[in-house]
Amino acid sequence: MISADRPATRLATRLAFLVAGFGIACWAPLVPFAKARLGVDDGVLGLLLLSLGIGSVVAMLLTGIMNARYGSRPIIIAGGLGLALVLPLLAIASSPAALALALFGFGAALGSIDVAMNIHAVEVERAARRPLMSGFHALFSIGGFAGSALMTALLSLQFGALACTLICSVLMLIAMLVTWPRLLRSVQVQEGPLFVLPHGSVLLLALLGAITFLVEGAVLDWGALLVIGAGLVSESQGGIGYIVFSIAMTMGRLGGDAVVARIGDRTTLFWGSIIAVAGFAVLLTAPVAAVAMAGFLLIGLGASNLVPVLFRRAARQTAMPTGLAVAAITTAGYAGILVGPAGVGFVARIGGLPTAFWLLAVLMGLVTLSARIVTAEQREVSPVDA
Repeated sequence: MISADRPATRLATRLAFLVAGFGIACWAPLVPFAKARLGVDDGVLGLLLLSLGIGSVVAMLLTGIMNARYGSRPIIIAGGLGLALVLPLLAIASSPAALALALFGFGAALGSIDVAMNIHAVEVERAARRPLMSGFHALFSIGGFAGSALMTALLSLQFGALACTLICSVLMLIAMLVTWPRLLRSVQVQEGPLFVLPHGSVLLLALLGAITFLVEGAVLDWGALLVIGAGLVSESQGGIGYIVFSIAMTMGRLGGDAVVARIGDRTTLFWGSIIAVAGFAVLLTAPVAAVAMAGFLLIGLGASNLVPVLFRRAARQTAMPTGLAVAAITTAGYAGILVGPAGVGFVARIGGLPTAFWLLAVLMGLVTLSARIVTAEQREVSPVDA
């Protein structure tokens, strides 16, 4: 049995986050190409993205039940391998139905690994008795940057979409082979019900998680189309905004534990969300590409530590068992990142994509307004004490 407090186990957890971020980011630069290949409008594209979200949510619900009985290791392995195997299908789907089916499978793989790796991360952090969650999520951001950057670079070099995805899939398979033997093999059988609807403070944490992840999903799926539609960048350079966003997320999360230890959870949530709202304002009023990139940077920097703080609060609340609370917030959060962008598509069809992004800024403002409520139930301590 592998100990939870070992460098090898921490490495495996980081690689799981890296693969998840890398896999979903590889899809981002392909969105404009998929839209052009199929000849669909924003509304139909939103429906296709909804297929990805449905697959993810279904897998998340099943993952919460399976993890309680079998542990996170087999789910992380299956999810990572699934991402690598399904990604090339997204580049060759020749009809809306085929792409919807591929996105459903891709979302299922992503949903599975996302829930399982966060539960695995909570176990590892608890065993280490020191803050690790921001660092784990930083690897997700690093994966997002690497996946988007590599895919954008390959497309700019005139590689075909299929060739690009095959290269990225091989890299993910290698990472999962390294991860496989280092994950925790222990199974902690959960007593009581396998599923409980979130309630109390967990319900608010889940809502804020959904909003925060929705912002990330919108930047992932619609950021390129926003700046391309505004005439700020060319189609081949549409992924640059997400690269800037990912860099900012990574910078913020790499120093996230130190920041929270100094200023606390409440201040982190308040000012982080304020900075993200300011980023939306800069992005949506940008006259040139450079200013728009500054907007992406502010959104990423402001939102970087919101999710790690929410997970930390979930581990400390008393309204629900920690495992169920983490699973509930993970499910709500990643439902936001995957299902939410479909809603952005519907709003964009009615009022335009800029209007949809202004709505995202308003939703992020709810995090600002809720910062005091979320952190009022328990005393404010540093992550080291959590």
